[in-house]
Amino acid sequence: MSYRWMFLALSGASLVAGACGIAHAAADVSARDRAASPRSLPADNLPSFAILDDNGNLEPVPPTPPTGTRRGPNLEPESSAPGPSMSQAIEAARAAVEACTAAGYRVGVAVIDSVGEARALLSADGSDGSHVYVAVRKALVALRFEMPSSKASELVPKDPELLARVTPNMFVTGGAVPIMVSGETIGAIGVSGARGGVMGQQDEICAAAGLRKIVKQLK
Repeated sequence: MSYRWMFLALSGASLVAGACGIAHAAADVSARDRAASPRSLPADNLPSFAILDDNGNLEPVPPTPPTGTRRGPNLEPESSAPGPSMSQAIEAARAAVEACTAAGYRVGVAVIDSVGEARALLSADGSDGSHVYVAVRKALVALRFEMPSSKASELVPKDPELLARVTPNMFVTGGAVPIMVSGETIGAIGVSGARGGVMGQQDEICAAAGLRKIVKQLK
């Protein structure tokens, strides 16, 4: 069985649209990158150039600075946030997809690190591509509350303090489990797309299967 893979680069690379291969301004354009809205996912930021402005014109690309760019070969990692390695994230995501496929569901899976940035996104053949982004939003819940998102979905509506910790980019329902190492939450696995029964229940079963696949590898 083949899959449509959508992987992020090593070391928690950002999902900044259009950043690859484009020079940044001397002041480091990334400092001016901004989330499109409060509902945007972590690292899904808009650059300040090469996109349409409010008048329908392309923002100009800044001149290439002589020094100070973040982009280029052999530079320091863009992120040092704890999280599963890329290979672990891929293995977990694939195991989650296969668990749901065996149960008759086509899903999307997201594995995120400790700051909520994606490590691996995977869509099963025949699935709606939107599922991986919903999966990220579920995973953010498991990460934030350090518990399965189904448990959070039960507790949050009853507790104003917990509700205050919910952000607009979260989807507070079942389907995600935290990834923990020695009591520290280093990421989460979210699944979306398995419809039927209790909302998110089958998704979370598959997310747990993904976690079991890598749990002995985590350090």
